[in-house]
Amino acid sequence: MAETLVFPGTVEWSGENPGISLKEAPDGPFTTLASFFRVVLSPHGRGHALVLLLSPQSANPPTDSANICLTDNEPLARWLVANYVSHFGAWRGLPGLAALQYRRLDSVSTEGDAITRYAEIVWAGDLEVRLEWSGLGRPFCFALAPEQSATGRHHMPSLFVGCDAASVTVSGQRRPGAPIPREIAGHRISTAMLAFSETWIRV
Repeated sequence: MAETLVFPGTVEWSGENPGISLKEAPDGPFTTLASFFRVVLSPHGRGHALVLLLSPQSANPPTDSANICLTDNEPLARWLVANYVSHFGAWRGLPGLAALQYRRLDSVSTEGDAITRYAEIVWAGDLEVRLEWSGLGRPFCFALAPEQSATGRHHMPSLFVGCDAASVTVSGQRRPGAPIPREIAGHRISTAMLAFSETWIRV
C-alpha cells in the first residue's frame, strides 16, 4: 500500500488565486498585475480580494491608473498582501504595492468552464474589473517545497492551469500588454494562469 503524503506544518489559508501579469515587451516592465483571491479558510475567515496594480512602478499614480485592492474582507486582504503578495516574484519590491488603496467590493462572479476559457468579474461601485483567461491548457497538480515557494516558508500544493492568452479590462478599457512565457514544476505556462485548490502550509 502506498504511503499517505502528509504535509507537516500549519495550514494558513486555502482557496483560489488565479493571476494575470502583463508586459508590452518580453524584456520590459510589467504594465498590469492582477492577483485574485477566493479564500475559503484563513485566520481572518473567508473572503475575496483582487489586488490590482495599474501603475506597478509608481507609488503615486494618477487616479485613472490607481493601484487598488478590492475586497469584502479588508483584514484578510491586508494580511494576504503583507504575507504573500509582497513576496510573489513579479510583485516583490514594487513601489505600486507600497501605496495600495483598499476599496470595498460589491460583488464577484465567474464565467466559463475552466476548460477552454474562464473569467472573474469584480464590481466595486462604478468600477468593473474583468479578468479573462483563454486557450486553457491541461490542468496539473504539484506541491512546492518551502524553499521553492514564494515566501520560502510554506509548502504550497496547488492545481494550476496555464493559458495561451489573458486580459485585464477595467471599466470597459482593456489594459495594454500580454502574458509572457514562464515555467513552473516542469510545465511551460505563462505569467497568466488559473490556480485552484491552493493551500499554503507554514513549516
